[in-house]
Amino acid sequence: MNRPATGVRPETGSDAARSVLPAGSPTLRIAGPVILVGAAILAVVAGLAFGGGAAPNLLLDPGPVVRWGLPVVKTISNLGAAAMLGSLVLALFSLRSGARSFEIALDTASIGAAVYTVASAVAGLFTFLQTLGVKLSAGPEFGAQLGRFLLELPLGQAWLMTVLAGAVITIAAFAFRGWTATLLTAILAAASFVPLATQGHAGELSGHDAAVNSLLLHTIGAAVWIGGLVLLIVLRGSRSELADTGRAGAGTVGAKAAASTAKRAKTAQGPKKAKGTVGFADVVRRYSSLALAAYIVVAVSGVARSIVAVGDWAGMLTPYGGLIIAKAVVLILLGALGARYRTRLIPKLDAGGSGPFWTLVLLELALMGIASGLAAALSRTAPPTGLEVATVRTPAEILTGSPLPPELTPIRWITAWNIDLIWATAAAFGIVLYAIGVLRLRKRGDSWPIHRTVFWILGLLGLVWVTGGAINAYQETLFSVHMLGHMMLSMAIPLLLVAGAPVTLALRAIDKRDDGTRGGREWILWAVHSPFSRVVTNPFVAAAIFVLSLWAFYFTDLVRWAMTDHIGHEWMTMHFLISGYLFVLTLVGVDPVPRRLPYAGRLITLIAVMATHAFFGMAIMMQSGLMVAEWFGAMGRTWGATPLQDQYVGGGVAWSVGEIPTLILAITVAIQWSRSDAKVQKRQDRAADRSGDAELEEYNARLAALAEKDRRTAARGR
Repeated sequence: MNRPATGVRPETGSDAARSVLPAGSPTLRIAGPVILVGAAILAVVAGLAFGGGAAPNLLLDPGPVVRWGLPVVKTISNLGAAAMLGSLVLALFSLRSGARSFEIALDTASIGAAVYTVASAVAGLFTFLQTLGVKLSAGPEFGAQLGRFLLELPLGQAWLMTVLAGAVITIAAFAFRGWTATLLTAILAAASFVPLATQGHAGELSGHDAAVNSLLLHTIGAAVWIGGLVLLIVLRGSRSELADTGRAGAGTVGAKAAASTAKRAKTAQGPKKAKGTVGFADVVRRYSSLALAAYIVVAVSGVARSIVAVGDWAGMLTPYGGLIIAKAVVLILLGALGARYRTRLIPKLDAGGSGPFWTLVLLELALMGIASGLAAALSRTAPPTGLEVATVRTPAEILTGSPLPPELTPIRWITAWNIDLIWATAAAFGIVLYAIGVLRLRKRGDSWPIHRTVFWILGLLGLVWVTGGAINAYQETLFSVHMLGHMMLSMAIPLLLVAGAPVTLALRAIDKRDDGTRGGREWILWAVHSPFSRVVTNPFVAAAIFVLSLWAFYFTDLVRWAMTDHIGHEWMTMHFLISGYLFVLTLVGVDPVPRRLPYAGRLITLIAVMATHAFFGMAIMMQSGLMVAEWFGAMGRTWGATPLQDQYVGGGVAWSVGEIPTLILAITVAIQWSRSDAKVQKRQDRAADRSGDAELEEYNARLAALAEKDRRTAARGR
């Protein structure tokens, strides 16, 4: 019986096919998840016993089932989430849509999401029992209490949103199998980590921004890493075209059979499919690149989270510190295994052999399970920094979760730091990847303007300073500093980043794939030419978003959300950075966009934006009342200007400082216009030189003929 068009498998009666397409290994497919889950459960139980995370409560103890069961269920939930997100990411960057392997990846993601949903529901119930100390009951009072917990308390709302998101992802991964649908499902899967991340790794630090950011990066990085490896195990143990191409190449017969299989697959999938085939070694190599990035994210975020939770070296002598040390040792071992894969074992897969590869994969899964179990045990263990409870909290600590910073002096513009790990990590990856792209071009003899590299690096360093330097340290306290950061995010930094032309560099440096999968280059091209991109990069739409965002943000409750909620603050940063980038891109960018205005239209647009900025700044300065008074007016600040005076200064910043990047943009547009006219004139001169001014002579002859005609008409009129 033939397989449907999503993948082709020869009949089992073909001897040649059996030599190339051996049956998958169901033992490996079952052993991998069993080892992962088993090691995780053993590790969480051992970690709870060592750290005391399952010790009875002094008051309202929910019982041993909840105390021991909650971390175990959370571990299973985390592993299900990893299978969900990791499978989707690996499918997007390594597999071919419509192929059997792609279908298996989405099936795996759907199953992982289902486990994630059910385990999260049980964990949410156990959290309710643990938090309120109630006993499980079928009575109406229990249901009413559970409903209030899920709908009114932040922790309950986080679990409810997680369960609902998991259910939607389960259905979406099962029902929708195209590129775009899978991408949207993966984005939703990553976003489903946010609600619980905002509740922190331990309740004592739930409001700390650094803890939230590090936990979010840690869980997403670990999910991509673990889930991708689980999918490799599943694909290896299943019948798919990857097993076919992954074992071809060791001999002439195998190569010919693989080529024949690829040809039949291409015929069955239609004329638009790729020229080449995807080999298992290709998928492993692409996963290795994803795993390397995930390993770096997990390591950096883990260190940052440990610093926040432990506080000082003395904290490492506590049970919490002991669990961190054990987890760090496991992480180092995983890094050593990854290095061995990349340097020695993966190249052997191209030759058709694997050696100890799959044995080490199972060992890596066991270590990943141990790390996941230790992480769950850490979430139930009291951190050293949470053991001391402050008896008196200042207004600033109540509002922001951090003490009021000292007075903002000139030197503190340089020395004050409050790192936002998300944006610092993004900037670091941006600089490294950009440098790799430039080196690739130079290695093959192509040039890249040095000033573009300088602009890109300066832009990302500016982003790190705005999101992690003095502006981030004081933007919650001073409205003027908050406004300065806004102006830099939406105008100054995008001007530098657009000048770096990252899309052009990526399209030139990243190799094109010919096997039907989508790598970085293919996804960038898809994004540039997508209908959504055509809308948001339309000059009028980009300008409207850029201008209206100012008024909509500061004259609605969005500004209050950005101040009081950490997710709102991160959204604000991302929105104004992207809106500013799109606006600058449509005006002076080198990267491709579907449509640009003529230079005269760009200057008119800039003049309109400058006027809007001026009116916006004046509107802020003319406010008689304090914006977000319950925030900026309740900090208990005893230094600097009064909150209303500081707000007046913030309006002046929007009016004056915000116009500087706009003026630079106007000058840049004028220079580009002048250079464009000069280039056009040079082309016309070269064309005239080649034709001997034939066009000019023809034009003069036409004028002379018209003059002669007018002269004759005038003569007849006499």
